[in-house]
Amino acid sequence: MNQARRATAADAAELVRLRGVLMTQLAGHRSADGSWKETAEAMLRERLAEPDPTLVAFVVDRPDLVDRAGSPDRAGLLAACAVGTVEHRLPGPGNPSGEVGYVFNVVTDPAHRRRGYSRNCMAALLDWYRDRGIQTIDLRASSEGEPLYRSLGFTLSRDPAMRLRLRPPQQSPS
Repeated sequence: MNQARRATAADAAELVRLRGVLMTQLAGHRSADGSWKETAEAMLRERLAEPDPTLVAFVVDRPDLVDRAGSPDRAGLLAACAVGTVEHRLPGPGNPSGEVGYVFNVVTDPAHRRRGYSRNCMAALLDWYRDRGIQTIDLRASSEGEPLYRSLGFTLSRDPAMRLRLRPPQQSPS
């Protein structure tokens, strides 16, 4: 009943809700600006519907809404998810294809934690990468998520992550 399945465009709103749960957890407070949600949902609907996607999500339906036959009674209500993309980088000796997987948005609804749902979503996502021939997969782990990722074979890389946030260009008065 806690089997991960591949998300569809119909899951976009719930994937955005779970992203909000994660962002609140990471920031320690709820964001006042919800304008990102509409953009994220539209992007997910489009990208999850692509015939050969470079963005996929694996989800576990809320167990209290799955009937005895294993079908969701109310589709779209999710307990957990893991989202991943395929990035195309310049090939090199360690990665001749240049394709790299990137995992993000791994989150379980607080009411459904500690049941293996994120592990099931991650295992399904890693199988998807394996089937595509992706051999390098990156992610950034929270301290809470690190034990899960280590148990799946992830190790700390030697490359420290850095970030620069550019400001949009100033608009000149007309």
